[in-house]
Amino acid sequence: MGKTLTEKILDDHLVEGDLETGEEIGIEIDQVLTQDTTGTMVWLQFEAMGLDEVQTEIAAQYCDHQTYQFDFKNTDDHRFLRSAAGTFGAHFSRPGNGICHNVHRENFAAPGKTLLGSDSHTPTPGGLGELAIGAGGIDVTVAMGGAPYYIEMPEVVSVRLEGELPEWATAKDVILELLRRLSVKGGVGKILEYTGPGVETLTAPERMTITNMGTELGATSSIFPTDEQTKDYLERVGRPEDYEEIQPDEDAEYDDEIVVDLSDLEPLIARPSMPDNVVPVTEVEGESVEQVIVGSCTNGGYEDILPVAKMLEGREVSMETEAIVAPGSKQASEMLAREGWVAEMMAAGVNFSEATCGACIGIGHVPASDSVSLRTFNRNFEGRSGIEDDNVYLCSPEVAAAAAIAGEIIDPRNLDDVEAPGVELPEQYDGSKTDLIAPDEAVDDDLLKGPNIGEVPLKDDLEGDLAGEALLKMEDNITTDHIIPATQDILMYRSNIDKLSEFTLSRVDETFAERAAEADGGFLVAGENYGQGSSREHAAMCPMYLGIEGVLAQSFARIHRANLFNFGIVPLIIDEDTYEQIDQGDDIEIVDDVREGVESGKEEFTVRVNDDWEATATLDASERERDMLAVGGKLPWTKLQAEEGGAAPADD
Repeated sequence: MGKTLTEKILDDHLVEGDLETGEEIGIEIDQVLTQDTTGTMVWLQFEAMGLDEVQTEIAAQYCDHQTYQFDFKNTDDHRFLRSAAGTFGAHFSRPGNGICHNVHRENFAAPGKTLLGSDSHTPTPGGLGELAIGAGGIDVTVAMGGAPYYIEMPEVVSVRLEGELPEWATAKDVILELLRRLSVKGGVGKILEYTGPGVETLTAPERMTITNMGTELGATSSIFPTDEQTKDYLERVGRPEDYEEIQPDEDAEYDDEIVVDLSDLEPLIARPSMPDNVVPVTEVEGESVEQVIVGSCTNGGYEDILPVAKMLEGREVSMETEAIVAPGSKQASEMLAREGWVAEMMAAGVNFSEATCGACIGIGHVPASDSVSLRTFNRNFEGRSGIEDDNVYLCSPEVAAAAAIAGEIIDPRNLDDVEAPGVELPEQYDGSKTDLIAPDEAVDDDLLKGPNIGEVPLKDDLEGDLAGEALLKMEDNITTDHIIPATQDILMYRSNIDKLSEFTLSRVDETFAERAAEADGGFLVAGENYGQGSSREHAAMCPMYLGIEGVLAQSFARIHRANLFNFGIVPLIIDEDTYEQIDQGDDIEIVDDVREGVESGKEEFTVRVNDDWEATATLDASERERDMLAVGGKLPWTKLQAEEGGAAPADD
């Protein structure tokens, strides 16, 4: 039997285990990346483990979320990150240089490599044939120290592309179509591997739009084979030597297949407030739009913004609409500026922003109350834009530009005298590299910590008795934005867990943090897909700091589940009936000796509620995950491994 592309890369990097679906495997990591909101903890953990130097081929530290530096705390974080990169041997991308995924694809992503990043959209360079996976910060720390990354072998699903995109249909519509079909949970436990004759019709940047937003499906990763399109892109970014042809075998067998005929696609849009709430643009035409933003790591490249510039050439943005372009990288801005397109857009009424994640996480360009914002981003979770009860739609740059012109949502095919701009790549991606500092150019060789840089919190060993109040009951699809919001007033405390924990789950219940701190232990109760969204480990670290011992949920998002193990919180799966019966405020007790059960491999635990009724909860965990839980999480477990002279592998 032949191998899939995914299996070939995994096999080349396999350290432990067999490539059988559902089995735990350990893989060698070639490249790691982290960003400014997750990176401070990554490097503090690296220091706490006593590690001296990065062991991966490439390690890159990007400053892309808090680039506006509203407070000295943000600037101190960036200075610390620069010093950590210099001290331990990583590339450092200065604030304003661009979003980690965009800058990484321009400079480092390569076919056949493995990449682990402390950001959920790390799979972006799957469009170049790199197997890239998002993870919690401590997972990246350990991998950066040279240890394997452990993960449950996902299903490999073939997404067979046929036909060719018609005018006005885009790569964004491909991934929106998959979200419409599969939902935000449809990719959980899967790697989506794109196959079929339609693949060769898509440029590498188009492919990276698709792999970037595969995260919204819950997928572990997404990947394309390499071909002439890949080779062409690598030549344009000045790295032809990185090209390698990687294709699945003709007789490769997949766990499932999804067929998408590109020829059938039309402009699509995700309505508020979930990326899978997708309909044709024609169904929502006429909705007034007060704000349009083109950019983000999904659609912030040169080739994403150029069509907008072409559509606006000789035209003006509607007086009722505010239009912003937020490039994915400074390189994109510089190239567009040198060609005159930035001036063209400004003349049309566009506000040109710094290259930052900013607005995508609610920092800057917050929509007005009771207004519609149309964005080319990857997420439109309720409140993520920086205002509760927002109305954020997700779409392609072409649909966004059409709305900017018309002042309302409109299918761009219905615009008068506007030709479809198509996809055009530059002859060379020749922007300056001034803001990317290589390890041998480092300006620091010692850590610089400002007063807001705290310590890494540690949890005590797991106890046998686990009991407490159900401190909060939540619904399905609770995101990491619900657990730890990323707005500028909160994000500045990412390096200070004592302060950051005060905001835990404040978007669900503003009294939660205070109640949890006073309760001396307790549980969270949630529906399905708990913890979807960002990779931010703070969404596990802060509940742990407040004393949360366990989470009872119907299901968990992959990265957040891993983060719960990483910080010693017991993730227990309950069925729908149990979820419905538990009320907030109930007294919960795990009847069994939890420590003994975790260490012995016990899967089913008895949950007693109010000394009145009992139910069963399941712990689905590998031996390694159980060992971590027993000693309070990955950091103490890794240090223990080192003290005992054993390996210190990462785990998922």
